[in-house]
Amino acid sequence: MAYTDDAVKAKLSALNETQDSIVTVAQWIMFHRRHADRTGTLWLNKLKESTASKRLNLIYLANEVAQQSKARKKNDFLDAFSPVIAEATAMAYKDATEEVKGKLRRVVEVWGQRQIFDPSILEAIAARIDEIDKSRASKKKPLLGGSLFSNSSGPSAPAEIQPLVPLQIAVTKAKAATQSAIPKAEEEYAKLTDPTKPTPTPPVHAARLSAVVKNLASAENAVSEGIKARRKLIEKLEDIITLNRTDLASEETQHAGFTSRKSAMEEKKKEVEDGIMRGMPDLNAPASGTGFASSPNGHAPTPADTEPERPYVEELTPPPPELNAALRPTSTDPRLASHQPAPPASAPVAPPPALGADLLSSLSVPSAMGYGKHTAPAKKRKVDDEYADFGAGEDAMADLDDEVAELLRAEGGGR
Repeated sequence: MAYTDDAVKAKLSALNETQDSIVTVAQWIMFHRRHADRTGTLWLNKLKESTASKRLNLIYLANEVAQQSKARKKNDFLDAFSPVIAEATAMAYKDATEEVKGKLRRVVEVWGQRQIFDPSILEAIAARIDEIDKSRASKKKPLLGGSLFSNSSGPSAPAEIQPLVPLQIAVTKAKAATQSAIPKAEEEYAKLTDPTKPTPTPPVHAARLSAVVKNLASAENAVSEGIKARRKLIEKLEDIITLNRTDLASEETQHAGFTSRKSAMEEKKKEVEDGIMRGMPDLNAPASGTGFASSPNGHAPTPADTEPERPYVEELTPPPPELNAALRPTSTDPRLASHQPAPPASAPVAPPPALGADLLSSLSVPSAMGYGKHTAPAKKRKVDDEYADFGAGEDAMADLDDEVAELLRAEGGGR
């Protein structure tokens, strides 16, 4: 069957998921490898028109053709599929079921393992697939464990650089197109302008010139698309750089302000600590930088200057010893001690007693304080017995004054 657009469309329409069908159509397409560019265009158009299940078969067909071309070292179809394979794979992946997505990921994984396409193209395919997964916000883990060529467990890109992702994909796609178009155009141009080769006949020469012009136009368009994609990417990068420069200037100003404030607070803290070491602060004094009152001589306060005056304490005057002796009972009876009233805090000073008055007072205290009425006869007899010797005989009164001796005799009942 001759190569025509209708023949290619018919072959692609009859394609099914069996291995025999895919291999048969792949061999027919590779036989007409001179029309690789046209076949690639028709293949992409057919994939756009097909359903999700049919798109998987077309990806299988491209995989078979690309691997056979790589094995035979024929780059015609590799160059034809490289500019469109990322878009076609993303289109087939977008509306596919989970089962179909797993099969597509497996195909892309094989391309990476066997290096069927350039690494830049493989990265573009993986980026598109990951972008589709993120846009759907699917909570299920991809069948093959996230990205095929990156660590899926790493952090996602920040929101500020998310707009760069499609721009970088466009640059990668344009670069892949130029890598296939430029070498071909240069090769055809070098053949046609080689002075060592004879000039062909005018009809053949015109046909070759037409082919060279076509290849040069393709290379020109590919480079033009690459320039546009890179300019958009650079413009977005400049916007991000400008935004970050503005934020940087603001943060530097804030940093200088906080540094100045910190230095001022550290100086203030040092002054306060020095004041604490010198003495206690005067809360009533006006703020003078340190918060402490100054001494009268204008120098820093010392502990002696800041020490408060001691409170006045009134001295307590104890009662005279004569009064304590007069009020102290002579009896050792504990009952008398428990009823003895406390001496007053202050009492008038009594005049000095006469000679022998202390002895008389000690004998008359029980009666004077009211104890005589309530004292038992036995206790009175005991007291009389204690002082009975004072009147026994003249020898006991020999050393006493006459008046005192007379008084003692009267108290002793004339003894």
